[in-house]
Amino acid sequence: MTFDISKLTIPTDPGIYLMKDSDAKIIYIGKAKNLKNRIRSYFNKNQNYKTQKLVEHISNIEFVLTDNESEAFLLESNMIKKHRPRFNIELKDQQRYTYLRISDEKFPRLLVARRTRVGKFLGKGKTFGPFTQGSSKLLTIGTLRKAFQIRICKTLPKKVCLEYHLGNCEGPCEFKDAQDGYPKHVSALQDVLKGKNHAKVFTEKLEEEMQQAAKSQQFERAKDIRDTLIRLGSLQTKQKMEYVENSDEEYFGIGVQEQSASVMNFRMINGVIRDSDKFFFDLVGDNSFSNFLYQYYSTHKIPKFIFVSELPENHKLLESLFSEQSGFNVQILSPSKGKKKDIINLILKNINLIHSKGGDPGLVELKEILNLPTIPNTIECFDISNHGVDFAVGSMARFVGGVPSKPGYRKFKIKTVSGRDDFAMINEIIKRRYYGLLEENSELPDLIVIDGGKGQLGSAVDALESLGLDLPCISLAKENEEIYTPKSKKPIVIPKYNSSLKILQHARDETHRFGVAYNRTIRKNQIK
Repeated sequence: MTFDISKLTIPTDPGIYLMKDSDAKIIYIGKAKNLKNRIRSYFNKNQNYKTQKLVEHISNIEFVLTDNESEAFLLESNMIKKHRPRFNIELKDQQRYTYLRISDEKFPRLLVARRTRVGKFLGKGKTFGPFTQGSSKLLTIGTLRKAFQIRICKTLPKKVCLEYHLGNCEGPCEFKDAQDGYPKHVSALQDVLKGKNHAKVFTEKLEEEMQQAAKSQQFERAKDIRDTLIRLGSLQTKQKMEYVENSDEEYFGIGVQEQSASVMNFRMINGVIRDSDKFFFDLVGDNSFSNFLYQYYSTHKIPKFIFVSELPENHKLLESLFSEQSGFNVQILSPSKGKKKDIINLILKNINLIHSKGGDPGLVELKEILNLPTIPNTIECFDISNHGVDFAVGSMARFVGGVPSKPGYRKFKIKTVSGRDDFAMINEIIKRRYYGLLEENSELPDLIVIDGGKGQLGSAVDALESLGLDLPCISLAKENEEIYTPKSKKPIVIPKYNSSLKILQHARDETHRFGVAYNRTIRKNQIK
């Protein structure tokens, strides 16, 4: 039974809405500039199937008002992380991001904070984060512990351990001075975990203390402070490297298929793709590219430049929010040309690959470039090997999924052509090959490739037409690697580094190799 919104008083303010099922469980959280207009839109008749399914489960709707749309964005993101409703976008790697916890023990420890499925933190104490790049953050925990003299023992011992003798802990388990000074270390650690400004202030304070200790000839104290500063410097260097490597620029492409969206990203380091992720979400309610980006950057470092295949809605608002969170100006751009556009195109090609359920990227590219009806999973390539008037053979290599399928290779002795007439020979072997497949009712290829130019292609097309076949057929001319198609006078030139051209070249070279080997065998037998 559909929920009756006429019984609900809906405000017109900005805010978030929480949709609940019959068990009072939150199943969807959304935001709106005008809550009344947004909620009513769910109950229109022209909604997609998945939104209709959401509406069928609604038993109640609650509202939380905000002063503006920016606050709604932030509150929505936090509430989604907390409740993880089934119909909302959930990043598949949300659990990878590290939180640190300072325990509430008498002498607190620094630990990795763990979360339950519903987002609740395990263990008592103060939690800091999220920190991206979890594994490297784990490595810095040791640096933080040493820098702030934080104990690592699970149970406080009665006597100092090796960490004390290594200078990593002052030994609050045994010494009264260490017990008195421990809260100061914990307070300083908390300040650093809160952010860069606190760390800078703390570092400046330490440097001042070191100078004072040196002037007072407290050289041991000055040395300890110097060691702490070195450790902090190492930590800050790591943080800076992480920023440079992961925050320079990031690329996103989005593809929509039926009622779901696929997003793929590339993270660039010094102009080189170093990392990539794929994300999927249903197009339910407010789930959108804009929402995805906000969710994504709630747990990832924000770069200065975010390049996208299409500008998300509210992209100016997103820029403002990201700039405020990061402390520098952030731009969201959709490139129209150049290398950045090429990277976006590469992402979109990968998304097309996902949607095509696993074809080779080069084959997907061939489908687009040649405007083929399907991805050319099966390619048959033909060549003529001539060695004098008496020695001419035809050869065919069969590629399946972009790789050779040698059981499908075929060789032909030329039977109806005398002299050196490559065009007529191509015509003969094409007729023989596909007449045989028609007779056997066998599967026909998705693409036929002829080694040669426009003339060889014309002969192959004539042969296919004589059999009543309309199969995609092209030729590849070796000199300039130009591709000829039956319906265009101008050849297609694919960049030499593209995987689509490499598949065609591999097929052509295999066919040629196979034909030359067959020709050589015939000549040897003739001599014998």
